[in-house]
Amino acid sequence: MPLSENIHSVLTRKGWGLFSVSPQTTVYDAVQTMADKDIGALAVLGPERLLGTFSERDYARKIILLGRSSKDTTVGEVMSYPATSVTPQDTVEDCLRMMTTYRLRHLVVVEAGRPVGMVSIGDLMNWIMSAQEETIGHLHSYISGGYHG
Repeated sequence: MPLSENIHSVLTRKGWGLFSVSPQTTVYDAVQTMADKDIGALAVLGPERLLGTFSERDYARKIILLGRSSKDTTVGEVMSYPATSVTPQDTVEDCLRMMTTYRLRHLVVVEAGRPVGMVSIGDLMNWIMSAQEETIGHLHSYISGGYHG
């Protein structure tokens, strides 16, 4: 599970698909969906394409801090756009670099022009920790003489 693995592998382990809302959804309903699903971001989908993302960060900075009403504001008014997307062929390392450079926590995975998943910084950190645990296990087996490679 090295950093050179692609996002396809991460999504195969994590699960494909993503949660989404339309731009007409109220911020209140979007936040309720995120709470119900225990997620930090939603894809914002229009009839034909991915429009943007809506995250807890958008809520905190564009609703709470500006004193707006979450029941009177639509996701389309405050979403982050355009959505930053990657493909299933992009590597874990590529995605981590993008997240660090652009200060992102979520990336939408797009294949053949349509969203097929979303990865968070937490998903990628879990991937890295699993890779390290696997490496440690192999080293332990090697040192104790049980390694059969």
